[in-house]
Amino acid sequence: MDGPDPSARALRALVALSPRLDPTIETVVCIPCFRRPDYLRRTLESLVGQRTRRRFAVVMVENDVSKSESVPVAAEFLASGKLSGLCVIEPRQGNCHAINAAFETALRMFPNAASFLMIDDDEIASPDWLELMLRTADATGAEIIGGPVFPEFDDERKRGLRRHPAFAPAYEVSGPVPVIYGCGNCLIRRSVFDRLGTPAFDLRFNFLGGGDTDFFYRCKRLGMRFHWVAEAAISETVPQSRTSLKWLVTRGLRIGAINYHVQRKATPTAWLRAKLTIKLLAALPLSLVYAAYAILTERKGTIAMHPVTVAIGSALAAFGLEPQPYKASKIAS
Repeated sequence: MDGPDPSARALRALVALSPRLDPTIETVVCIPCFRRPDYLRRTLESLVGQRTRRRFAVVMVENDVSKSESVPVAAEFLASGKLSGLCVIEPRQGNCHAINAAFETALRMFPNAASFLMIDDDEIASPDWLELMLRTADATGAEIIGGPVFPEFDDERKRGLRRHPAFAPAYEVSGPVPVIYGCGNCLIRRSVFDRLGTPAFDLRFNFLGGGDTDFFYRCKRLGMRFHWVAEAAISETVPQSRTSLKWLVTRGLRIGAINYHVQRKATPTAWLRAKLTIKLLAALPLSLVYAAYAILTERKGTIAMHPVTVAIGSALAAFGLEPQPYKASKIAS
């Protein structure tokens, strides 16, 4: 994999810094930010309230260079001493650009850091989140730790969607797991970045999303160990815009497209790619069986349609058609 891009680093502007930044800190929490200053404030308050004696820093990355609404919130928490760390602006827009900027900045600014956690700017960490994640990493030796992200809906009438695959955590019980799928609640050891190189998140997933899924599958292929901590919970604020039928359909199509691209990267020859396409097309009728079972067990159409939209999304991606929800033009301000 290519090494760090010095020109990319030069583009990033340091816009906020805590008064006494300690580069010997061993734990860093990374937070990509985009047009959610009010939610970011709640995220930062949850980090201030962590019940732990471990010292940690935060690295925030503002990915909206035009408005930079997250910067005043970040500067407030850093200047007041509530949190230690820094905030940079990543001018190149996109999900993977922002996350890469966060990890690369954290790795460079904190050379003694061994653990890098991530939380999104619309999430709230439970009080023992950081301590539980670090304690589990120390006890198990696993390179990657994951935990659940539970949805909190603006509209309580949507509570039934908590069981929807778009929102339900991947696992229910703590212990070793084969892989995790998202970086919204994770801990990654420095050795992982040393082995995978930079940029850690493949820019081909920049506007589609799924760079985290691809990243973790690459880790799995290298034999790295994963562990799940069910008690290290994070809650995610889900606005009404993310509970509409249109959003749920697009989400399913996106997951299908991500699955296709992750599998395609493991198929280096034209013959293997052709086999993958055939496999994905064959999955379409099978998805109807899964949908029928889901409607019998869940009795909710939005849940039942998910396997079908995922299968359609994979098939469409094989022919070059896919959503790009992380383009700025597609994200509501």
